[in-house]
Amino acid sequence: MALRKVSRLPVHTGPAGWNSILPPAVPLPIQQGDTRCDIAIVGAGFAGLSAARHLRLSDPSLSVVVLDAGRIAESSAGRNSGFMIDLPHELTSSDYAGSGEARDKTLTRLNRQAIDFAEAVQRDFALPAGYFQRWGKINGAASAVGEQANRTYAAHLAALGEPHEIYDAKTMREVTGSVYYASGLYTPGTALIQPAGYIRGLAAGLVGEGVRIFESSPVTGFESKGSGWVLFTPKGQVRTAKVILANNGHLESFGFRRGQLMHIMLNACMTEEIPADLLQGLGGQEVWGLTPSDPMGSTVRRISTAQGGNRIVIRQGGYYRPNMETSGADLARVTAKMRQKFDARFPTLRGVKFETAWSGHLCLSKNGVSVMRELEPGLYSACVQNGLGTTRGTLTGIAAATLALGETSDVTRFFLEEAEPSRLPPHPFDTIGANAYLRWKEWQARAE
Repeated sequence: MALRKVSRLPVHTGPAGWNSILPPAVPLPIQQGDTRCDIAIVGAGFAGLSAARHLRLSDPSLSVVVLDAGRIAESSAGRNSGFMIDLPHELTSSDYAGSGEARDKTLTRLNRQAIDFAEAVQRDFALPAGYFQRWGKINGAASAVGEQANRTYAAHLAALGEPHEIYDAKTMREVTGSVYYASGLYTPGTALIQPAGYIRGLAAGLVGEGVRIFESSPVTGFESKGSGWVLFTPKGQVRTAKVILANNGHLESFGFRRGQLMHIMLNACMTEEIPADLLQGLGGQEVWGLTPSDPMGSTVRRISTAQGGNRIVIRQGGYYRPNMETSGADLARVTAKMRQKFDARFPTLRGVKFETAWSGHLCLSKNGVSVMRELEPGLYSACVQNGLGTTRGTLTGIAAATLALGETSDVTRFFLEEAEPSRLPPHPFDTIGANAYLRWKEWQARAE
């Protein structure tokens, strides 16, 4: 088959905040010359490294290579909010509920397998305790609309038999130190992670077990050769029997599912180290995580020295960009809005500066499905995480590795039973329609 060129490489705006608060990492090698392996993985995020880990656990004799276009934890792994969520968390829903009780029960069970997988990584590779904590999470509500969304979701959780607790305003103040929230919905199963620290620790552990990971080695082209594949990088090539694409929305850049993937850019800010006197005045717990009652609201996390400093992270402001890039003007505009939202929640911290601001890329499908399957003989996909890169990425990575081993499991069956991503309107109607919809939904969720 003729050489197929990769149409677009990742472009990031702003530093990966979670990675920037950790000590500098020792660079991993750049792929050069001719490399041979049994299975090559494209992407060293949650999906790619989970796939590599599953392969090593299943068959330590396999030769596994992982290629990443940038540095470890500088892409989505260092740009998300660090929630490994066990419960249904459908971002296109008004209250996160999924498409039915049976599917939500199955997905919850699988999500917990992914969280257990991450906990095993922490244990086996001796990651710091602060990098993985089963703290749970709160859906915070600041308005009557938000409180109604929480009540609706709580009823859905009750039908699923899932534990949950309604927090009143006093409890919200005791947890967060903020009087902004009228109430909250607490669920205990979510793990709060330091995503960059987790990914860096997982990568280091895999290297110690013999997995070869190459940084700053983007795949620029690929072709099938007889019974295998050749991946081309700027300085060499990788010859392999099988390939796992674990590059989320850049599946489209490799020529697959074009016109079916929605590329949403979300933005986040992380404060500088908060002075001790201001922390004391703020009160609240030193570690917590809050998602908005409306998916279009603001996500907020407070972290401590165990994750990289006493800081607060706020994330909000989504917009559709089919080129998967955020401009400096985009980021500046949304950062100004996040400053307003931060000050409204924490008025005693108005003088605390944002140390970093960054943009991250979500890939969604219109009908909420992932793309985990064999695309061509020996070429597998662990992509389209629908805004749940930590948990869903872990699951799709494990599933794609399972298929590459010629096996099946509950996880593979779940994803293989999903439909294909729905087609989107042609460009530019997709961009115009999506951004108009996002602005409307953001206005509806303005208090959240």
